[in-house]
Amino acid sequence: WEQTIWPSILAQDPDLFLFIGDNVYVDIPDIPTKPEDFREKYDQLAAQPGWQKLSAAVPVLATWDDHDYGLNDAGKEFELKDVAQQAFAEFFDFPEDAPIRSQQGVYHARTFGPEGRRVQVILLDTRYHRDPLTRNPAGRVNGLGPYLPNDYGEGTMLGEAQWAWLKKQLRQPADLRIIASSIQVVADEHGWETWGNMPHERDRLYRLIAETGADGVVVVSGDRHLVELSMDDERNVPYPIWDATSSSVNWRPGRVNDPNRFRIGEVFREPNFGIVRVDWSAQPVTVTFEGRDHDGEVLVRGATTLDELRNR
Repeated sequence: WEQTIWPSILAQDPDLFLFIGDNVYVDIPDIPTKPEDFREKYDQLAAQPGWQKLSAAVPVLATWDDHDYGLNDAGKEFELKDVAQQAFAEFFDFPEDAPIRSQQGVYHARTFGPEGRRVQVILLDTRYHRDPLTRNPAGRVNGLGPYLPNDYGEGTMLGEAQWAWLKKQLRQPADLRIIASSIQVVADEHGWETWGNMPHERDRLYRLIAETGADGVVVVSGDRHLVELSMDDERNVPYPIWDATSSSVNWRPGRVNDPNRFRIGEVFREPNFGIVRVDWSAQPVTVTFEGRDHDGEVLVRGATTLDELRNR
């Protein structure tokens, strides 16, 4: 697939670029069986002129989803996950002593900016430790995806080590916290992969935000080959949880009929990229989410303030 969207992304003059999953498709056309299969796909990305220009000009942070992990919809059962992790760490040039080189999973975090304008970026790994999902025995009903929620309490999304790490991260000082989850946190009616497959784990995430007193949390997600904004202000949330979904940069256009009662505005399936803008000079500080098309035109937009993102 051609990748011609990069100039539009670079034209927005971003301070940071987040690659939050399906960055390469290692399992297309064949499931990987050896390290070279992963390196080959990363080499293809590295050869893209647009990617070369953007990655040379803008800091890049990344996590993975199923296709760069190595297998569609895979979790902890994937046998080559450690091979995939090393290929990921090599491509994104993590230092040899970085925890990601030795820990189980690619989760990591960075904080940018001075006091009063600190942005913490927390990149989760929703693959390495994730337990199996529950398939709908009736198949895909009414065009929805193949999954049903697990029984409440059954399975983990992150694994205990990552949950403990996340608790420490949420206690770090920050004004705005961007949690990058490869799959959607809020939207869950579509039957595909989502935190809604393990509703107890989403509840745990919301509780952790409250227990740690972590204000200013917003979510960015991908996976769904569409662009939409979702906002949860119902399900025992500590404050409204925004989930800005943007994917993918070169997927073919199509119709979207996925239900999402938390959707803010419209939804589109066409090549897109997302932007999080922070106006630190506004009173109160404003956080705006945008989804833009191949040419950089706005498809969806929504906004909140840091005052609204405070534990109740």
